[in-house]
Amino acid sequence: MTKLPNLAVLIGASVKYRWLVWNPALFTGVIAWGRKESSVVALKYAKRHGLSLLRLEDGFIRSVGLGSEDPPLSIVMDDLGIYYDAASPSRLEYFVASKHSHAQLLRARKLIDLWRAKRVSKYNHAQEYQQALPERYVLVADQTFGDSSIAYGLADSSSFQCMLASALLEYPGCTILLKVHPEVMLGHKQGHFELSTVMQNPRVQLLDEDVHPVKLIEHAQALYTVTSQIGFEGLLWGKPVHTFGMPFYAGWGLTFDALPALERRNLSSLESLVYAALIDYPRYIDPETYIRCEVERVVEWMGVQREMCDISRNEADLYCVETCVYALGFSSWKRSVVRQCFPDSKVVFIAHAADVPVAGVLAVWGLKLVLGELAADVKIIRLEDGFLRSVGLGADLIRPMSWVVDGRGIYYDATRPSDLEYLLSNKTFSTDLLKRADLLRARLVVEGVTKYNVGINGWQRPAQLEKVILVPGQVESDASLAYGAPGICTNMGLLKAVRLANPSAYIVYKPHPDVVAGLRSKGVGETEALSYCDEQLVNVDMGELLIQVDEVHVMTSLAGFEALLRDKTVVCYGQPFYSGWGLTQDIIPNSRRGRRLLLDELVAGALIEYPLYLSRTQDKLISPEQSLDELLLWRDKVGKNTPWWRTLFRVVLRNIVGVR
Repeated sequence: MTKLPNLAVLIGASVKYRWLVWNPALFTGVIAWGRKESSVVALKYAKRHGLSLLRLEDGFIRSVGLGSEDPPLSIVMDDLGIYYDAASPSRLEYFVASKHSHAQLLRARKLIDLWRAKRVSKYNHAQEYQQALPERYVLVADQTFGDSSIAYGLADSSSFQCMLASALLEYPGCTILLKVHPEVMLGHKQGHFELSTVMQNPRVQLLDEDVHPVKLIEHAQALYTVTSQIGFEGLLWGKPVHTFGMPFYAGWGLTFDALPALERRNLSSLESLVYAALIDYPRYIDPETYIRCEVERVVEWMGVQREMCDISRNEADLYCVETCVYALGFSSWKRSVVRQCFPDSKVVFIAHAADVPVAGVLAVWGLKLVLGELAADVKIIRLEDGFLRSVGLGADLIRPMSWVVDGRGIYYDATRPSDLEYLLSNKTFSTDLLKRADLLRARLVVEGVTKYNVGINGWQRPAQLEKVILVPGQVESDASLAYGAPGICTNMGLLKAVRLANPSAYIVYKPHPDVVAGLRSKGVGETEALSYCDEQLVNVDMGELLIQVDEVHVMTSLAGFEALLRDKTVVCYGQPFYSGWGLTQDIIPNSRRGRRLLLDELVAGALIEYPLYLSRTQDKLISPEQSLDELLLWRDKVGKNTPWWRTLFRVVLRNIVGVR
């Protein structure tokens, strides 16, 4: 318990950890973890000093990772016993037996629907099962030997043998899918079956992979369990559940029980059980704000994490546990970021493309050419900066907060489809996703967030101007111009075209921040910019500037997308990823893009579905909303001024790469 962050928030009281307490009167109670041996000492101490005892345990939707990896997002608090100890009353039993209002039962029903829609479980780190399932099967759950819930659930080793025998007898036309712990197969842990004997039965199929259980539950004819929580989740999915111990969800008339029901437990509805187990009994903490929240918030958030780990993402097995990603040509400072992008894969950094085996996965940066012989069927995936990147410039080697992983091409290459273009062309955007995109867009605009979040100066729009046009400059050697600007591809070419088409407009030109910082070379003739614009702005905050202009004219600059977020007119002289969907005025339309999108559909695709967001504080992927929270904290902490050491670094870098 001493290692659990935010425990005081979950409990709702300050917590002191003491080996010795000289004045027990200073405390209102004692906490213990479940029925661990230490809880015996805690109980004796509480009785001796007239203090209350609360037993804590993980809640039924706990975290993304396992207990050894992630702190719990929910705990249960019990002043009577603990839910898995059937020999004693628990506060959960009291809640189940309580009378629930119509509104409470309706909330429980909606929560069941949400649980299914978000495909969550107690732990949510593993992938969905990818192999073919038997046509008809029942799911039988083994548990590790010594699991305390077995003995406290009035069961023993013989219960597992009875369970398997009953499943074979009661479902003669079904395969028995026996789910065993992966480490049991490796010999690291002990289960309750002699696997060599069990495997001799042709109707029994072993499943020893660490997989997300939802698909297994969803397609099963029935579930058989002793005391595992998988039985409770089976009830949430509307499956017949057979129990051979006395878990907390048994004995209420909702399961088929081998043991007689406890006298304390009477008939109950599924909604009452769910309200008690997921709403009344646990306490939850918001995974992004770290304040108390309701269960629906945690399920929604967990669903987002599940989507980020979805094996079907980008139509490549990039996140499969068995996948090895070979990364070619990544500098040392990017390597930790590459590993963070593939949390469930082994990442091997190689120097030669020939080192990738047959049917391997090769990751490269952007449109980097792969030189040398590739083995057959190698899948090339391309990584690039996302659209909400950092506080500071990428050219300064500042660690990114988002990258994209693309198996078709890359978003700025308009000469061929990318995963983003495919997504925007084909995805059906749900109402919930569009609502989420709308909220995210609103926050970005209110907070003035852009890709790099640099620039400290403000700008005041001159009074009584009918039309103000912003022309953002780009690095002319940038690949987005080579592959996304089939017509005008220089800053001066763009400025001249904008002035020609808008002779009476007030034109503001903003050079690219990498050029201003001296990290990239100026464009051809860029020193003559003021000959074609009315004003040149250098160190101005882009988020503030976009609000004050009427139109933004771009080649492929991301500033055009950021202007769309702010409902500005955007004219594209190139073919950036956000053009061609009916939201921009396109000088050279892209013939592949004919679908008409709502702005929030574009936002959902480009900012929610396509990128990966990388936590700065933890080595894991996070949601775009959590990434925005971290980015704002980062911006508030460091500000937008360039520190002296960054200026010195730029001087050194210019000398190395020869920027003029």
